[in-house]
Amino acid sequence: MKARFKSKYNIRKGDTVVVIAGDDKDRSRPRVVKEVILEKGKLIVEGVNMISKHTKPSAQNTQGGIVKKEAPIQMSNVMLWDPKAKSATRVTKKRAEGKTQRVSKKSGDTI
Repeated sequence: MKARFKSKYNIRKGDTVVVIAGDDKDRSRPRVVKEVILEKGKLIVEGVNMISKHTKPSAQNTQGGIVKKEAPIQMSNVMLWDPKAKSATRVTKKRAEGKTQRVSKKSGDTI
């Protein structure tokens, strides 16, 4: 993605989200965002899109073998979780005291 047209997203590292599309789709189970990859518009969510990586023995990992880890998923496949409404929600932005805050559309609380 070019820097000139850099997209802005409402999801940040540490947020609680629900997966709304794909193999791990579950709207009732909130999960935590581990990493956000802005350049690609993807993020890594805890326990979602697990892949098996075959590793050779090395100095750090003398055993080697198969390692399970999370792979990135598209940002459009998740929604922020609203703990007050206990469901997925859309987000709007409001300015308060010179700072921009994310506000849930369902409950009206700041995230």
